[in-house]
Formats: sequence, structure tokens, C-alpha cells
Amino acid sequence: MTTQVAVNTTARAFPKRWKFLVGTLVILAAVLYLIVTATTENAQYYLTVEEVVERQTALGDRIIRVSGAVVGETIRYDPQTLELTFTIAHMPGDPSEIDEAGGLAAAIRAAVNNPDAPRLRIYYKGPKPDLLRPEAAAIVTGRLGEDGVFYADEVLFKCPTRYDEAPPAGAAQEG
Repeated sequence: MTTQVAVNTTARAFPKRWKFLVGTLVILAAVLYLIVTATTENAQYYLTVEEVVERQTALGDRIIRVSGAVVGETIRYDPQTLELTFTIAHMPGDPSEIDEAGGLAAAIRAAVNNPDAPRLRIYYKGPKPDLLRPEAAAIVTGRLGEDGVFYADEVLFKCPTRYDEAPPAGAAQEG
């Protein structure tokens, strides 16, 4: 006489499913943790000169991006040491404010000629950028030092005279 024992397959499958579910949750939690920590550590904050000056102590050692207008008489470059210093003046960060000022070129001119506009000293070590000139729009990426100088790792410039509303050379006016 043989006795058959009924084996409950769902009882065996449940621990396997439970282990799979717990393992999946642990992996998802680890991936989420890595994404959050990497994002917060590498985040770059985009600020205006005024915001940087106001929040100097709160910024700490964060990597930030600052936009401003190059004040021409402050540009100093040493080709031997590749050290570049210049000052940027606060200009509006809101595109509607730039439009109200009469466009990018007018907003930059107003910022540079306003002695009361907040200003920020920039230090950069590297080759002199081709578009660096007075009244250029600058975007610098780096860290604000304890001495109030902004130590840039990257500098980008946009010359507003290239984007004025004048028609391109050689364009025919029909009348």
C-alpha cells in the first residue's frame, strides 16, 4: 500500500516569490539612493550676480553657474601664467526683463554702466576666450571662494553686437 502525500506547491512558491520581491525592493532602493546622492552632489545652480552676492555664505562650496555682463576696464590676462580676471555686473535673469530693457545688447550696456549694480570678480586659469570683450554676456561655472572671488572652471561668452537687430550685410531691401 502506497500512500500519496499531497504537496502544497503554493506553500513552496510563496517563499521564493517573497525572496524575489524583497531582493527587487532592495535593488530599487539602492538605485534610487545612488541617483539622489549623485544628483544633489553634482547639481549646478544657475544664479544671477545679485543672487550670488546676497547668498554668499549660504552657497558654501557648491558648483554654481553665474550670468552677468563683462565690465571692460576690469579685464586682465597674463599669457605667461594663463590667468584671467574680470568683473561681471548683474543683469536681469528673466527674459521678459531683458526684452523690456530693449534686448540683450541694451540690457548689458545698462548693467555695465550702472555703478550701483552688484558685481562679482571672476578668476579663471586657462587660454583667453576669443569672445571675451567689454559688454559681452558671460556665463561662468565654478565655485565662490571665501574671499568673495568666483573661481571659474568654465567661461562662456556671447557678444551682443553679433545679435543686434541690424539686417545682415548684403541683405537687399525691397521697396
